[in-house]
Amino acid sequence: MEGNNGSTVTDFVLLGFSDLPQLRLVLLVAFSIIYLISAAGNLLMISLIIVDRHLHTPMYFFLCHLSFVDLSLTTTTVPRLIRDTLESRKIISFNECLTQVFCFVSFVCVECFLLAVMAFDRFVAVCNPLRYTTVMNQKVCIVLVTTLWTLALSYSLMHVVLILRLSFCSSNKINHFVCDTVPLFKLSCSDTSMNQLVIFTVGSLIVMVPFLIVVFSYARIVFAIFKISSADGRRKTFSTCSSHLTVVTLYFGTIMFMYFRPSSSYSLTKDRVASVMYTVLAPTVNPFIYSLRNNDVIRSLKKIIGHNVLSRNV
Repeated sequence: MEGNNGSTVTDFVLLGFSDLPQLRLVLLVAFSIIYLISAAGNLLMISLIIVDRHLHTPMYFFLCHLSFVDLSLTTTTVPRLIRDTLESRKIISFNECLTQVFCFVSFVCVECFLLAVMAFDRFVAVCNPLRYTTVMNQKVCIVLVTTLWTLALSYSLMHVVLILRLSFCSSNKINHFVCDTVPLFKLSCSDTSMNQLVIFTVGSLIVMVPFLIVVFSYARIVFAIFKISSADGRRKTFSTCSSHLTVVTLYFGTIMFMYFRPSSSYSLTKDRVASVMYTVLAPTVNPFIYSLRNNDVIRSLKKIIGHNVLSRNV
């Protein structure tokens, strides 16, 4: 039910792109295609890494987790967005909204951490190749992944607990296509200073520390590239690093724009575009940028396809 002044809100309305009815069909088709591409790309990567033992290395261990997180992030947001695009009333219950907040924040944070870990992994591989197997051994990889999931889930749970302390007693219309912290704060009739403080302190550390690790790692990698004697080797390595850095900058840049700017500069259109960038587009292109351009992955894919063709012929 739609909340009114003086009443307690028990559900919300995700406005999404309802102010653009003329683009309804275009958005529906676009998001459906994007989600299918994202799901196919990430599922393919997870399957290849699990099946092919040659890909059981630290780099692909992290890539497998990245694909899982990307698939989970788009599944948390896009199917609901597609459904809401089809329906006239875009109602989501309070409990469903909190669940989406928890999942959404968790996956976004895990991705931040993973991008930093993967950048550090490449830094060690390129700049300290002789120490790579020692530094990035199996135990270290498992500890890193366990730690980043623990930190992300704890931060998400902190937000859910703080949101449960808030009262929502006026409008229940969320100017977004997903239940997120900042849009919910704007609807609360309680003091949200503690919630905002958590974002600007803990949240800024969760975003800025990984971003600085990424920048440091790729800066060192670029310096190492110039020492490569082969011009072809420099070109290939630089091409790979530049594509990685482009996606990472897009991801972190849009997150910083969303959460670490004055509330007075709020813009529905800009916020939706930024959200689509890091919740839909980045998870879709990640498997193609990080994995499917990789020679090892291409060889693995060809080998599996060739094996299946031979099996059918036999």
